[in-house]
Amino acid sequence: MKPVRVILAGAHGHGWWHLENLRRLSEAGLVEFAGVCDVRPVDGLPAGVEFSSDLVELIGRTGAEVTILCTPIQTHTGLAARALRAGSHVLLEKPPAATFADYEQILAMAEETGLACQVGFQSLGSEAVPAIRKMIADGLIGRVVGIGAAGAWERPYSYFSRVPWAGKREVDGVAVVDGALTNPLAHATATALAIAGGDIEGIEVELYRANAIEADDTSCLRLRMDDGTPVTVAVTLCADRRHEPYLIVHGETGQIRLTYTEDRVEFGGTSTVYPRTDLLENLVAHLREGTDLLVPLERTAGFMRVLESVRLAPDPLAIADRFQEIDEERRVLPGIAEVTAASAERLALYSELELPWAPSVRPGTPGVFGDEGAETVGVDASGVRVAEYVIGTRLPRTSSPRPYLHPVRTLGGTVVTEFAPADHVHHLGVSVAVSDVGGNNFWGGRTYVRDRGPSWLGDHGTQRHLGFSWRDSSGFGESLAWEGADGSEIAREARSVRAVELDGCWALDFSFALTNLTGEPLPVRSSATKGRAGAGYGGFFWRAPGSAADRRVFTEDAEGEEAVHGSTSPWLAMASADWTLVFVQRDDPWFVRVVEYPGAGPALAWETPLLIEGTLARRIVTVVTDGRLSRADAAALASEVSW
Repeated sequence: MKPVRVILAGAHGHGWWHLENLRRLSEAGLVEFAGVCDVRPVDGLPAGVEFSSDLVELIGRTGAEVTILCTPIQTHTGLAARALRAGSHVLLEKPPAATFADYEQILAMAEETGLACQVGFQSLGSEAVPAIRKMIADGLIGRVVGIGAAGAWERPYSYFSRVPWAGKREVDGVAVVDGALTNPLAHATATALAIAGGDIEGIEVELYRANAIEADDTSCLRLRMDDGTPVTVAVTLCADRRHEPYLIVHGETGQIRLTYTEDRVEFGGTSTVYPRTDLLENLVAHLREGTDLLVPLERTAGFMRVLESVRLAPDPLAIADRFQEIDEERRVLPGIAEVTAASAERLALYSELELPWAPSVRPGTPGVFGDEGAETVGVDASGVRVAEYVIGTRLPRTSSPRPYLHPVRTLGGTVVTEFAPADHVHHLGVSVAVSDVGGNNFWGGRTYVRDRGPSWLGDHGTQRHLGFSWRDSSGFGESLAWEGADGSEIAREARSVRAVELDGCWALDFSFALTNLTGEPLPVRSSATKGRAGAGYGGFFWRAPGSAADRRVFTEDAEGEEAVHGSTSPWLAMASADWTLVFVQRDDPWFVRVVEYPGAGPALAWETPLLIEGTLARRIVTVVTDGRLSRADAAALASEVSW
């Protein structure tokens, strides 16, 4: 096979790795190392290797079939276009471009010229990625419920001053986007997307910085894929040392762990290291033998959507010096490797991990690939912000988008809700969620079908915020449209949410009135009404933190999940070592889980369907308190808030 003539543009910095790789492949007879293009001289080039500062001139002079572009991010678009127009295929270092528009320009040029453009996400050359996808397809871990990635590296001050664009979001008004997520640890996102497959439906991004730079050095994101799967990535350049980055694929029956820098897959007590194909070798095989490209430019669209959201996000939040260890060489965030690990395990953002330097609620992230930003309403009690109510969500259709309360806190600041946990990504803090209203799924996830089981039916409805009738620091009155899977409005809801101050604690007074708009009786069903015993959930539902220790549930005369589930006690208490919730209502049986996960709420259709002919009204008051309460104390508080 005739060697492929290759030149390298950008030989300094990471370019040195490509120089060594070109020497290796030249010795193997696969490539002919023909030239180097750079604005600075390069010492020690092999004999016969041409040098020029003019890329097009060098391509013409050497007859280069392939150009490796390892230049500053903001130069990729222009140089890729020149190389392609000059007739050279391209191996483009990651990230492919600094904006999604630039990416589309390169893609259009590659399509116009018919030339190949491979992107340098080396981890995607690993056979570990298709191996994991096959393990998933074979059902080895059941249905995938989420993918979490973690990366914790250390970088000295000199890393951010090595070149003028390092750690910058822009240079002279031109986008660069050189942050932890988009450049040094970009493989974490790219690899997670390759395993997840599908398209991105929503993006949440949180950016932080410990160093005095423009871009992020500590950041995280959560993606919602079009099948509802959450994907999180948590990274930092402020660890105490290098920790090899990895991904966890969470399944209903098991986990797969991939350390992508080592191509190591761990599953079921075994560890397997897979081979990796060099991406330049793959490009050569593509040109000479027709082998499929491993990372063609069009396959990186998902990553570029993430980069665009990072580019459009607010500037990173500065992490105060008091949360850092600072010396002459670098800044370290103590315990940050454990924090990224917790994110990957719990599929959580930094703001959801109760970190002192990460606000518990970040403003919505503007961007073109999710909502334009979630609108939140604060709820206060005793002068303390005890809850955030989210009305503009960035949820996938499969989560039955709806307003929700999260985080909800005790007066002492302990968070007592959980949002989109790995076990049930459609659990959204505190919300009104019903598995079947007139054949529409307003709960999220799969719909239970008699004699078939949970199934994806494309029947998810949406609760759309219409406006507030009143609003003050303690709460609000709200109007919502319940829209079915076909977009038609089947019901209109009037909702009232208010925080009530109590002695040393507070209570959430939540009521809703759902009016049928169909002109016919509107049936409300649960999975239990379709044959799934005990699954009577549907209505007001509170998902508590799965991390809570020593969970306990009880009523005035019963103890434990089995005894309480389905009971009609006027109150129910769920307690952990750090908090207690006392739910009070008088209409429906209790649906409760405490072993598998902590969650509770009254069940509208416990065993038989409920028909709404006019308006269905419900009210539930929940006392939120620090510490574990006794039965007597819970009963006293329940009596205090009863009506």
